[in-house]
Amino acid sequence: MKSALPVAFAWPAVLWLLLLLPALVGAYWWALQRRKRDAIRVPSLAPVHEAVGGRTWRRHVPPALLLGALGALLVAAARPTALVALPTQQKTIILAMDVSMSMRATDIAPNRLSAAQTAARAFVEDVPPGTRLGLVAFAGSAAVIQAPTRKRQDILEGIDSLQLQYATAIGSGLLTALRTLYPEMPEPDLPSMRGQRGGNRPLGQKERETIDPTPIAPRSQTSNAIILLTDGQTTAGPDPLEVARLAAQRGVPVYTVGIGTREGDFIGGEGWMMHVKLDEETLRRIAADTHAEYFYANDASALAQVYRQLNAQISLERAQTEVGALFAALGALLTVVAVALSLAWFPRPA
Repeated sequence: MKSALPVAFAWPAVLWLLLLLPALVGAYWWALQRRKRDAIRVPSLAPVHEAVGGRTWRRHVPPALLLGALGALLVAAARPTALVALPTQQKTIILAMDVSMSMRATDIAPNRLSAAQTAARAFVEDVPPGTRLGLVAFAGSAAVIQAPTRKRQDILEGIDSLQLQYATAIGSGLLTALRTLYPEMPEPDLPSMRGQRGGNRPLGQKERETIDPTPIAPRSQTSNAIILLTDGQTTAGPDPLEVARLAAQRGVPVYTVGIGTREGDFIGGEGWMMHVKLDEETLRRIAADTHAEYFYANDASALAQVYRQLNAQISLERAQTEVGALFAALGALLTVVAVALSLAWFPRPA
């Protein structure tokens, strides 16, 4: 059964048995009162009662623990489930890295690209062995540098091979990453891409269903994820927000990483100078639309910390897991403690 609460129950009807607990408390209190009425009062034992009066609370502790144990066992019998973060067993992560000319800016030492490469290498080395990694580079266009693989060395060599190019097509990078996860996905007919391809052939129904499948809940595809890093603004290619919509429809989270100082930096060459600045608003919307998270890094250490956070988030996935064994263990522990205290405080005569 589904529930808005942190804990749900497969057999919730069992919880009605918890109503027995107040009844047992009432029965215990009634038994104590009856015992008092039936007790023979001996005046000469008054000093003894005064001596042990401070210990009378002890006799209530074992029954209270047993009552708690019974409650824990009843909860366990109802088969509770909770959202628990567990290490992922099978996952594919695509790193989409910006290699536009703005990545040579030195507002992040030694430059943005070198800092991004260093952080990405550390990320790759820390990813769990069972995770497949792929690498996409984008500037004016996008290309798959390394198809998804479990061979870390291949990914590291791909990161080291990145070369700067002209223009920035964030949408192309994101689309190539998405199509790397779904090789059967044909090139989509996005509004921002119409007229860019010769003929603009209308898509058939089957192709349309492949591109625009029946939407599923964002981030429900826990086996796939995309990490997109960029330092600039889109100057070419499709609208990245349109591509983010496609990723959201397939349940793929897109974690976005913005690199560079917020005031931007200037790059130039012979006879030209250009101000390059990060488009944080678009990156936030991409992450929000796919139910992921946006990270900002304004220096190399902050970027390394971002990748550590990403590794921690992506290496774990939240899954509805049965936790009845924990309540059963608690019930057993309370029972053992109750018996131990009873034997220690109230030893039986030989």
